[in-house]
Amino acid sequence: MPNAYADIAFTPRVREEQRRFGSADAYARVLSPERDDGSELGPREAAFLSARDGLFQATVSETGWPYVQFRGGAPGFLKVIDKRTIGYADYRGNRQNISVGNLRHYDRVSTIAVDYARRERLKLWGHARINQDADVLDLLNGADGPRAERGIVIRIVAFDWNCPKHIPIRLTDAERANEIARLCDRIASLERELARKTSPSANRAPE
Repeated sequence: MPNAYADIAFTPRVREEQRRFGSADAYARVLSPERDDGSELGPREAAFLSARDGLFQATVSETGWPYVQFRGGAPGFLKVIDKRTIGYADYRGNRQNISVGNLRHYDRVSTIAVDYARRERLKLWGHARINQDADVLDLLNGADGPRAERGIVIRIVAFDWNCPKHIPIRLTDAERANEIARLCDRIASLERELARKTSPSANRAPE
């Protein structure tokens, strides 16, 4: 566990709970000055984020309430700009603009990206900036599809990989290589064969 993550997550109240439930000693080592910084993406993190088709993003309103929203697109919609920066194109939705309104007030965000097939999950904290510059939109916008309304650029402060223990295994149709379609075709073929073998004409004795 990198130190940038622990510096944010392990507040005094959190440390009290760790002591209360017996995990304080186990996590004491991540509070050492010799820890990895954990604020710059490496090749593993960059490849993981670039392959995702969605992530969960949390913002905070001026009234103090957290708001979690799913952001998604085709794999690659999330761009790794450099070791400390990621971004994505934000398209027109239902026009509630809750996340955008929250970010205008408070730029801190927390995201979770999950690969259900491989049971991997990456948490990330950072400062988000709403950007409508043409060059940024060109960078974040997909080659096909509608034009992005704005870009969300996140400057990374900390990240950490989650334990995979409780991540359910789920596969998209693409990850299954259209297995569902093949099974449906196979079932239909077997049903036709069964119907042919059980039809009255198939069971009629020869005259």
